[in-house]
Amino acid sequence: MDATVRELREEARSTNERRAILVHGSRANCYAVVRSVLDAADIDGTDTTCLSDGDICPAEHLGLGRSDELLGRTREAVVADCHDSCRPNALGRAVGAVDGGGLLLVLAPSLDDWPTIDDEFTDQLAPPPFDADDVTDRFRERLVSTTRAHRGIAVYDADERNWNDDGRTCPAPRRPTPPPEPPDDHSFPTAIYEACLTTDQRDAVHALESLRDRDSAVVVEADRGRGKSAAAGLAAAALAADGRDVLVTAPSYRNAAEVFDRAETTLETLGSFASRPAEHPVLADDGRIRYAPPPEASTDSKADVLLVDEAAAIPVRLLESLVATDRPIAFTTTVHGYEGAGRGFDVRFRERLADTDRTVHTPTLAAPIRYASCDPVEVWAFRALCFDARPPATPLVTDATPATAEYVQLHPDALLDDDHLLRETFGLLVAAHYRTEPDDLARLLDGPNLTVRALRHDGHIVAVALLGWEGGLSTDRCERIYEGDRVAGNMLPDLLTSQLRDPEAGIPRGLRVVRIAVHERVRDRGLGSELLDSIRDEFASLGTSAPRAGDSDAQDSLAVRHERAGGSFDYLGVGFGATPSLIRFWRDAGYRTVHLSTTRNDRSGEHSALLVQPLTDAGRELLDRNDTWFRRRIGAVLADGLADCEPAVVAGTLRAVAGEFPLDLTEREWRTVVSAAYGPGQYEFAPRPFRALALRGVADGVVSGEDAVLLVSKVLQCRSWETVADDFGYVSARRCALAFGEAVQTLVDAYGGAVATRERDRYREP
Repeated sequence: MDATVRELREEARSTNERRAILVHGSRANCYAVVRSVLDAADIDGTDTTCLSDGDICPAEHLGLGRSDELLGRTREAVVADCHDSCRPNALGRAVGAVDGGGLLLVLAPSLDDWPTIDDEFTDQLAPPPFDADDVTDRFRERLVSTTRAHRGIAVYDADERNWNDDGRTCPAPRRPTPPPEPPDDHSFPTAIYEACLTTDQRDAVHALESLRDRDSAVVVEADRGRGKSAAAGLAAAALAADGRDVLVTAPSYRNAAEVFDRAETTLETLGSFASRPAEHPVLADDGRIRYAPPPEASTDSKADVLLVDEAAAIPVRLLESLVATDRPIAFTTTVHGYEGAGRGFDVRFRERLADTDRTVHTPTLAAPIRYASCDPVEVWAFRALCFDARPPATPLVTDATPATAEYVQLHPDALLDDDHLLRETFGLLVAAHYRTEPDDLARLLDGPNLTVRALRHDGHIVAVALLGWEGGLSTDRCERIYEGDRVAGNMLPDLLTSQLRDPEAGIPRGLRVVRIAVHERVRDRGLGSELLDSIRDEFASLGTSAPRAGDSDAQDSLAVRHERAGGSFDYLGVGFGATPSLIRFWRDAGYRTVHLSTTRNDRSGEHSALLVQPLTDAGRELLDRNDTWFRRRIGAVLADGLADCEPAVVAGTLRAVAGEFPLDLTEREWRTVVSAAYGPGQYEFAPRPFRALALRGVADGVVSGEDAVLLVSKVLQCRSWETVADDFGYVSARRCALAFGEAVQTLVDAYGGAVATRERDRYREP
């Protein structure tokens, strides 16, 4: 065994590639093999991280739940112990942390048994009313098969003490790559560019020179191992040597350690390094480089430049607060989901950054630095975890319309057997949604509560929806939720029962649209609406004579289980980070508001909206109860917990209610409103009738656009005239008040009766 390990290690070092060893068998035997491998490979415990709760060897140990601490770090060896839990996110982070010439060790039960052994992650894939017995083993089947098929992945049987595959590739010698030349127009010292290892890294550093301009923003995007953090460190050193105060932020200091290490080395080369008096600061002769956590960095007023490392792992709301500061800013971010934090940065935040007044530079690093191109471990990980999943190529779907698209069911067996179909489907979900991560691949393939529907054009997926069973819970379970228990995988029943106090919300069966995605090239053609309409038609008739979607003989486990339970689904539901356009899309599809959260989602930075579309009488009763409760409570919430919500989001949410807001104004209140709209009266003397009118008028669509958001901001969220005027660009608070009066006139004309008419005519008389 030792000789093979040494040969693998030598191959890895000579080619600057990584090698992986899948060690399978009993836990004790696998741990013993790890110790032997690290000893034979001459890798010290100080250079090794074990993702495991077990005591494997003298090394750094992190539980699988702490795998995010590997972000931005480089290790000579990483051990991922999958005996207790096989988590795709943790496995992806482990791969990303191994340096060129290093080893990845994956520990697992016997490969013949592993796919069928339940573990902690299996339990997480089975939300009520399902259990672990309902979870399938497709993801681990895929993991095993790709491990056996890919070069550079050794397989060792720890129980039998033999190699199933020695993982050797016998590569040809590689020619050294000459260093890139400095750009002709560079302003950073030449020594900075002499430290760059690839043309991509040189170009990224060149773009970071723009951080000398106050309105500049730079986004450096790359897969792991491309040298983006090193590029940030080089730029930080140049700026600090120039006398600037450079503030670095990241999820933790450990994630940004490469930035500081590279900056210190570079300052020494420049002859500007003064000292490193503590763990964080690096002092140049005149400037400094220091660290602060993201919340503190957003309020730091002393820094000249802000560098945000591993930005994709920071909540969007915090990123927005960092951009709001008046200083140049740079972000380095990992693509392809290694950070396991979804794509909040790429999908949501980059759009918002583009809407600012900053000049945005977007260099991308493609060539690996920490290991060679075509590294076999990266190739395996990209395929096994679908990191390289992509939607169909644009020319293949350009002509897609609802008329050309076929509504199909994508059974997990079909996805497992057809890698191209899986890549297109998962690629659409990744490209369109900020929360899709490697764990979701396992959920897609194995989750018993999930099913997939899609639109297919000329054999290619142009729209996809991931649907999840919710509800159908026992009376006992519903009582426990009502009393404070939480229930995983049941967003609407859990929230409606535990927070909004509907004790029967978990009884009806619902189907939640967990994700929906349309190919970017064919958006705004009605394909998303067509997909939702088809889903509604199918599941409203489930259990009757309606045909199953698609042309496969394989049955949908969710639908089969549901039919055995009897009855049809009672409602369709959805929860999402609310934006005006998204709310309008779901309202037009027939979904109605039951909740708008008072807190913002950490990843999207938005308030979450929950909407329901009933399919049966039970579903309509659920909607009626919670729509009535929403309309009764929302007025007070908008002046309190939702006071900071975007008025356009509030207006859209109100437009999506199912019922009407009551108008119970007294004669005196009507006279007060009309006087404020047409005469000398003032809103501040009696706000209540204005609020009732605003709720009704916005919900009915009597007022819309600027009038609607003005009424929401002033009347419902109780903001000051000065704040409202500033928010909506009025030249003064007085002009804002005049526009407010005109909006109230529209409400009076629409809803006012005889009393309002007489009062209005009084002010119209000459």
